[in-house]
Amino acid sequence: MGKIQVKIKSPFGEIIVEGESAQEILETLETLPPQFMEKIDDLISTKLVSPMKTQLEGVIELTTQGPVITTREKLTHYEAIGLILYASEKKISTATQISRLLSSSGIKSMVPARLNEMTKRGLVFKPDPAKPGFKLTTQGERWVEEELLVRLRGQ
Repeated sequence: MGKIQVKIKSPFGEIIVEGESAQEILETLETLPPQFMEKIDDLISTKLVSPMKTQLEGVIELTTQGPVITTREKLTHYEAIGLILYASEKKISTATQISRLLSSSGIKSMVPARLNEMTKRGLVFKPDPAKPGFKLTTQGERWVEEELLVRLRGQ
């Protein structure tokens, strides 16, 4: 009998678990610590910080208060919110924090309403419904990276 593979997609790529049987794969997955995916995501995120900083150069400035939009290009409110979330620590922020950062960027927006619309479009979600934080979905991150940042950098 051949080997069995399970591919687990995550924000940072794929994890492939391989075994001789389905039971072996289940046993391997059960040995993983409960926070395994989160720890790997954090580890990889910290290793990728400098490339992200380079990617955002001229578009966003990372300040002690959080990311501030510096581009002179016209942005929709959705794009501005997407950029703020994308550049935020752990790519998560509250509506209040986003509003404050947009104000610092010189942009006025009804952030809660825009976040609600972005949720319906599948661009953001609340990782914990009991908390006020919003995070970009994988689709939202791809939109920022492949469409928005490409347009802003003129590539």
